[in-house]
Amino acid sequence: MPRNLSEHFTLEELVASQTAARKGIDNTPGVTAMRNLKSLADVLEEVRVLLGGVSIIVSSGYRSPALNAAVGGSEKSAHMQGLAADFTAPKFGTVLQTARKIAASGIAYDQLIHEYGSWVHIGLTAPGVKPRRQNLSIFQGTGYLPGIVSKPM
Repeated sequence: MPRNLSEHFTLEELVASQTAARKGIDNTPGVTAMRNLKSLADVLEEVRVLLGGVSIIVSSGYRSPALNAAVGGSEKSAHMQGLAADFTAPKFGTVLQTARKIAASGIAYDQLIHEYGSWVHIGLTAPGVKPRRQNLSIFQGTGYLPGIVSKPM
């Protein structure tokens, strides 16, 4: 039975990983990550409302350190604290449109990244830390670019 963290987001979807399943990696969050995942689910609910109530498809949420290493994630990845999610909202629009809508909103996030034209990354801060509201884009061969931008020609 799924464990709801919020109205539309479950623990199972925020810890699901094909890589973890394939490689036998335990992706069970600890107490702090669980608390953070609840906050992350609440922010994803805000994003869902902002996008007109369309479904959000989470491709990556919490990652244990072993899973993060297996997928080549940053050593400082907010995913390891349960403070980040990668997602799409196809019924809203493109990944670029989704990221721009969030960037123009008042939603409190630390980092918003338009990644490879394929998904949006939203990262939060730990409780009590002021969010930077940093907006970035990255594409194959570019490194991080400032702002939510389309792929350079």
